[in-house]
Amino acid sequence: MPLTGFAIALPGPRVSDAADDRARDASRLAERALVERAQTGDRAAFEELVHRYDRDVLRLALNLMRRAEDARDVYQEAFLKAYKNLHRFRFECSFYTWLYRIVTNVCLDALRRRSSRPEDQAPELADEKDSPRDFFDRQREPNPTADPERHVMGQQIATRIAAALDRLSPRERVVFEMKHYQGLKLRAIGEALGTSEETVKNSLFRATRKLRVQLGELV
Repeated sequence: MPLTGFAIALPGPRVSDAADDRARDASRLAERALVERAQTGDRAAFEELVHRYDRDVLRLALNLMRRAEDARDVYQEAFLKAYKNLHRFRFECSFYTWLYRIVTNVCLDALRRRSSRPEDQAPELADEKDSPRDFFDRQREPNPTADPERHVMGQQIATRIAAALDRLSPRERVVFEMKHYQGLKLRAIGEALGTSEETVKNSLFRATRKLRVQLGELV
């Protein structure tokens, strides 16, 4: 006996997912068009790319350098390098990944220079209003007037953490901060640094082990 009025409802893509996919595709196409225009010498197109990513670049530089002045230097140098080398970009990855790689390499060079200068070894925290909170500062500091003792203790802990990070090698520090402060996957870190996921994993292990030794009861 044939069945009538019966249909099997097969799950299809959600409307919101399809809309998100279309939006991402449109964004990628728009970005590619901007890059191609910038590669022909269109300054306005490059300025639009800078506008798209300037906050992300500055946030990354602040997280890695932890000094507002150094972060601004990295920001300027990274975008200058991107502009000079834009003709080398071949769309083998996203423009953001390519730019991220430039920023991290500029940070690595700056950290290596800093580690070679004894006068730069003392930790200096970036300005609170400019620097994002790191994962060691999970709890917000209370109003210093309400609990001045805890406020001072928090500052002391932050100084110890900054000093411990300064004792890592530049690559260990960059890998550690990209993993814990930026929340990136090991594969993404490897892509940004132009190395393998296994190498990133080894650097992260060494960095974590050194920090545990230096910070003792804090971690």
